Parts: sequence; C-alpha cells; structure tokens
Amino acid sequence: MNSSYIPEIVSPLRQKMIRVPEVIQNASGIKVYGKLIKSLVFTTDIAIIRNINANAVLAVYPFTPQPVITHALMVASDIPVFCGVGGGLTQGKRVVNLALDAEFEGAIGVVVNAPTASEIIKRMRLTIDIPIVVTIVSEKENIKERVDAGATILNISGAKRTPQIVRHVRELCPNIPIIATGGPTDESIMETIEAGANAISYTPPSNAEIFSAIMDKYRSERD
Repeated sequence: MNSSYIPEIVSPLRQKMIRVPEVIQNASGIKVYGKLIKSLVFTTDIAIIRNINANAVLAVYPFTPQPVITHALMVASDIPVFCGVGGGLTQGKRVVNLALDAEFEGAIGVVVNAPTASEIIKRMRLTIDIPIVVTIVSEKENIKERVDAGATILNISGAKRTPQIVRHVRELCPNIPIIATGGPTDESIMETIEAGANAISYTPPSNAEIFSAIMDKYRSERD
C-alpha cells in the first residue's frame, strides 16, 4: 500500500464541507501542544466552523469580546480555537481577565489586536499559560518589543503588503511562529508562505454566498 495514500471518510450529509485551499499544505505549520496547525479559518460562525477542514479557528471579531461568545465557540468547535480578547477598544485589566477566561474555557491561544500595549502583553504573559498571538499590521511597529513582551506567535494582517511584512518580521525574528493572511489566490498564498509564514489564515465564503449558490442550483433544477 502506498504510504502517501490518505484514506478519506465522508458521508452523504457532509458533502458540502468547505475546504481550505490545498496550497496551504506547503506551509511548515506551527505545532501547538502537539497539534500541527497549517490552516486557520477566520470566522466566528459556528456553522462554518463545524463544516470546514481547517486545522484551527482564528475567532477575532470587531466588537468588545464577551465571555459568553468565547464559551459558545468552545462548546461548538471541534477544532482548536485561538480566541480574540481585545486590545483595540478593550484595553487594560479587562484584556487580561478575558484572556484568563478564554484559557479556562479551553482556548488553545488568545489573540490581541495591533493597538494592544506591550505592557498589557507582559501582564497577560504573567497570568496565562496558553500562547499569546499578537496582530501585526505594519512593519513600522516595534516588533521586537512585542516579542520581548511575551508574544508567542505573530499574526500578520497587512492586506496586499502582507508578504513584505512577513519578510521583514522574519529578518528581525527568524524563529518566531508566524500566522499570516494569504489573500484570495493560490499564488498570493504561496507568496506569503515563501516569505516566511508558518500558517495561513483563510477567510471562508459567507453563509449568504454559499446559500446563493445552492438556491441558484435549486432554481435551475425547477426550470
């Protein structure tokens, strides 16, 4: 039997699973507590989380983080969750408390936004045991300071400039684990991986987009 052959089990009711781009498998991955993570789905949609083949969830959202949302994600997800705990609108002791709550709920790591003060990262590092993922949006940030403060992983989200930022970070910190947005095409994802990203965050189609395709199919079958 070919050792490279990977048996796959599917079922009639789970054929519509979302699949992350295959090119992401070219990334080295980041091993967190023995789990190898190459792909992270950027969503808080529980239905999508339960129907995608990503290795983990990057659950960051543009509202004040709430423990009830963290709890819902932890209960519903069947893959590890990196949970957003603020750092933008939400600052100070509240971020530290939200991070501790996320750890207690079972998050594999916490994510803080780019404006998070390095002092808050230090306080988080003294409080929680799980990885702290710090978001980087520009090479102009003091990246070494973030790492020295206690960042375990850097999450680079620089739109079209992401590959350039990844290269800059890799030069400054050769061994820091990097998650990065891959962009919309296989080529942009591969460029980000070649720049030095260890894992790729993938934004899936929305429920509305998926439903639109399904409804078009239903309509065509009735015509």
